[in-house]
Amino acid sequence: MFRAPRGTHDVLPADFAVQRYVGETAARVAGLAGYEPIATPVIEDADLFVRGVGDGTDIVEKEMYLFDDRGGDRLALRPESTAAVCRTYLEHGLANEPQPVKLYYEQPNFRYERPQAGRYRQHTQFGIEAIGVLDPALDAEVVELGWRIAEELGLRELTLLLNSIGDAEDRSAYVPLLQEHFRPHLASLCEDCRNRFERAPMRLLDCKKGSCRPFQEGAPHIAASLRAESAAFYAALKEVLTRLAIPFREEPTLVRGLDYYTHTVFELVPAREGSQVTLLAGGRYDGLIEAIGGPATPGIGFGMGIERMALNLKEQDLAPEAADKPDVFIVNLGDEAASTAARIAADLRRVGLGATMAYGGRSLKAQLRQANRMKARFAVIVGERELAEGVAEIRDLGRSEQRSVALTDVVTELQQAAAYTQE
Repeated sequence: MFRAPRGTHDVLPADFAVQRYVGETAARVAGLAGYEPIATPVIEDADLFVRGVGDGTDIVEKEMYLFDDRGGDRLALRPESTAAVCRTYLEHGLANEPQPVKLYYEQPNFRYERPQAGRYRQHTQFGIEAIGVLDPALDAEVVELGWRIAEELGLRELTLLLNSIGDAEDRSAYVPLLQEHFRPHLASLCEDCRNRFERAPMRLLDCKKGSCRPFQEGAPHIAASLRAESAAFYAALKEVLTRLAIPFREEPTLVRGLDYYTHTVFELVPAREGSQVTLLAGGRYDGLIEAIGGPATPGIGFGMGIERMALNLKEQDLAPEAADKPDVFIVNLGDEAASTAARIAADLRRVGLGATMAYGGRSLKAQLRQANRMKARFAVIVGERELAEGVAEIRDLGRSEQRSVALTDVVTELQQAAAYTQE
C-alpha cells in the first residue's frame, strides 16, 4: 500500500482548518501594517541558494532537493523563501517602488532533514520581508508583528529572544575570539561543529547536541566586539521595543543558521523551562541581495512554520473548530425526493447557505444521524408524504424543533432562520 513519503504528511480537513486559521490570522496582521502578498515558484536555480544562503550551511550541504531538468539546468525545490523573495525584488525592479517594499507569503518549502513533531521535509512557511530600508524602527515593526500574530492566535507565556550579530566588520573582530574559545575543545565537539569551526564558527553557538552544549558556556559574547555604530543600532531597536511594550530577553548566544543574517536576530519560543521549540524566527539580512548579484540592499523579515504553530495551538486547546460545516443537511426518502433535494441544495448554495444532502437511499434514522455527525444546523426532510402535500419538514438540530414549510418557501425560511441563529 502506498504511503506519503517519509517527512511529508497529508493535511486532513480538521488539520486544514487549524492551519488555515494560522495563515489567515498572520496575513491579516501583516496586512494591517501595509504588507502585501507575494508567491514565488516552488523551483529555483540552485545557485540562488548556494550564493544567498551560503555553501557552508546545512541547507546547501545536506538538505536541498536538487535535480537537473530536461534542459540541463540545475534546479532546487525551494528550501527557504527569503532568497527567493529577494530574487523577485531584483528581477521585477521593486527597488523602484516606494521603500521599504513590504511583502508576506505563505508557501511550501522543502528540506531533507530529520522529521520531528511539527517539522516536515515539506512544510508550509508564513513569512514577511521588509526590503530597502535600514532603520531600527523597521526592525522593531517586524519583531512586533511576529509578537502580535502569536497574541492574535491566543498564545501566551512566550519569550522573545533578541540579539545582534553585527555585520561583517564586527564579526571579523569577534570570530577569532570565538575560535580561540572553542579550539581546545575541538576533539570533543560533534562532527558538524568541527566542520563549522573554520567555515561558520558562529554556528557553534547554535548547536543543540548535548556533547557541544557544555562548551558553549563561557564563550565570548559578540556584544563586546560590536563597533559603536552597530551597538547604537541595537540599542535603538531595544528602545523602540520597550516603547511598544514588547517584552524581550537578550540572548547573547543567539545566532541564525544562514549566512545572510546581520545585526538583528530574534526568536519567539514558549516560556516553559528548557523548551527548544522555536515558533517564529528571523532577522536582518543586509548582504543577501548583494550576494545574489544585486546592489547592497538592506532587508529584514521572519519565518513561521504553519504546521508547528498549528501543533502548538492544538496542544494548548486553542485550535478553532472546523468552520466548513453545512448549514443545511437535506434528508430525502425515495427517488423523486432525491431529485427535489438536489434542487433545494443548489438553491440554498446560490443564496450563500452551505447545503449538502444524503446519498445512497439510506433510512431516515441513518440520514439524521449523519446530519448530526456533520454538525449541520438544520435538516430538511423530504419524502413521499411531503411531496404529496407540497411541503418539507425543517428541523432545527440544535433546538430539536421541527415545523412544516411549503416547498416553495424552504429557501426563504432557512435564510431567515440562519440569520436569526447567528445573532
